[in-house]
Amino acid sequence: MRIVWAMFLLAAFLAPAAQAEDAAIARDLARDLARDLARDLAPTGTLRAAINLGNAVLARKGADGALSGVAVDLARALSERIGVPLVLVPYDSAGAVSEAAASGAWDVCFLARDPTRAEGIVFTAPYLVIEGGYLVPAASPIRALDAVDRDGVRIAVGRGSAYDLYLSRTIRHATLVRAPTSPAAIALFAESGLEVAANVRQPLEAYAAAHPQVRMLPGRFMEIAQAMGVPKGRDAGAAYLRRFVEAMKADGFVAKALDANGQAATVAPAE
Repeated sequence: MRIVWAMFLLAAFLAPAAQAEDAAIARDLARDLARDLARDLAPTGTLRAAINLGNAVLARKGADGALSGVAVDLARALSERIGVPLVLVPYDSAGAVSEAAASGAWDVCFLARDPTRAEGIVFTAPYLVIEGGYLVPAASPIRALDAVDRDGVRIAVGRGSAYDLYLSRTIRHATLVRAPTSPAAIALFAESGLEVAANVRQPLEAYAAAHPQVRMLPGRFMEIAQAMGVPKGRDAGAAYLRRFVEAMKADGFVAKALDANGQAATVAPAE
């Protein structure tokens, strides 16, 4: 009985020390994992977020040069979570962001998922969904989406945009006329007298509202799934980013960021 009692007392004495040791091991493990994650997502010690200024739903540059938008808000939230400084790297177009994936110029991006881009970028599930639409002159005989892909029809697009990549795969008869950026595609359509402008719905609607000589075609020709991504080869960072995006959707962060930036878009469902 004395031996049993002594063993009980010894266990009671050692338990707090063992618990403290376990807690210390857990803290060390968490610190090491956080360090490894930060190293994978931000190997330079700074999180460099590529910001596409060609899509105003995602980001804009103010008169003072400051960047804002849902992509900027997500980049800031990510840098805070992994505990590294943030640098915003602006690009004029989505195509320019995608082309720079292998150059090491950025660590995380905000782009529409596309098979071509996925050759060099690992994407998360989408965090929001926007639509691709068509703009035509008010007097155009084109009245429906399925009337666009015809011989003699010229479609203005932003080079390397998600809708450019999609239309490049699907258009059979019409001709794509590429501008350097998505905003420039609308200008190209207007100035060159093209038959159609393809773009994200929001800027097309804004242009149509201010220019009665043009109109939107009803409906959408594609859904554009906007996601976050990292250059291929950063497996730990990609896995964390997938969880981050789901958390940002689930707790309402994405919806609040869209509202705060005055953007109407659909938050993507959980995956």
